[in-house]
Amino acid sequence: MYSLTFADALGYAAAACTTLSFVPQVVRTWRTRSARDLSYGMLAVYALGISLWLAYGVAILSWPLIASNGVTIALVIVLLALKIRFDLDARGAASASPR
Repeated sequence: MYSLTFADALGYAAAACTTLSFVPQVVRTWRTRSARDLSYGMLAVYALGISLWLAYGVAILSWPLIASNGVTIALVIVLLALKIRFDLDARGAASASPR
């Protein structure tokens, strides 16, 4: 039987805060249909960092790290997909407009 330690509870609380802090950016990007202010470089480095934290969590079997970084990497992938889509849409609209 698993017993939640204080350190685990602290880890889950920190993980919830950092993971949930990323949700408003995803929602805003979806609502505005623009990711213009987000750079591909930042998203790539952030995704790499989150992936490394996820791998570290798996290596030490830390469920707070595994859960939070698994959810966060999914959010980053969604944000990256939205950025690609909206950037392509903006380029298409710009090239179709009369000059």
